Amino acid sequence: MTPDSLRAALRGVPDPDWLDAALRRVPAEPTAITRLFPAAGRRCGRAALPDAPGWTADDAARVLLLTSLPGDHAAYAERLYEHGDAAERRAVLRALPLLPIGAAGVPLLHDAIRTNDTRLVAAALGPYAQHLPPAAWRQAVLKCVFSGVPLDGVADLDARADGELAAMLGALAAERHAAGRELPADATDLLDRLTAALPREA
Repeated sequence: MTPDSLRAALRGVPDPDWLDAALRRVPAEPTAITRLFPAAGRRCGRAALPDAPGWTADDAARVLLLTSLPGDHAAYAERLYEHGDAAERRAVLRALPLLPIGAAGVPLLHDAIRTNDTRLVAAALGPYAQHLPPAAWRQAVLKCVFSGVPLDGVADLDARADGELAAMLGALAAERHAAGRELPADATDLLDRLTAALPREA
């Protein structure tokens, strides 16, 4: 999603005047975001956005607030994440790929992946996860399998999945089979695809 598409999807929020004013204020007074960011859920609602599948109004509004900052994006993202509740942290994670911060937000991904909140884990594996080193990314994918996060939300999954991930999934599948359990269907499908793509031994 782009800021323009999120803005269009927010046309029907309960208090559009508040959102318009907030988006004008942040560029002129960046510190105001620390008060406006938490208020977005109450003022814009938390309903799903029909024109932005997978997004809620508070998510989209908070992402727009972050993208409207004139500078110091990484510092504000870190501050809002550290002091935010789960919904606010998820919005920060979803904003990262839209911010001009390079890899500066990677520590936030590591923190989110360590949590047991599946919403944060899923948000951390979005497009910004391209900045995760391969080993950390593979562990994050395994965390999705363990915690039940659907793999179809992992950005660039097929492009980044490799033989090492196949080996890790294979070992997990063997452990679960020995315990009378199976991998989730999407993980089994991924393992099958990766195994089929591996070079066969002579």
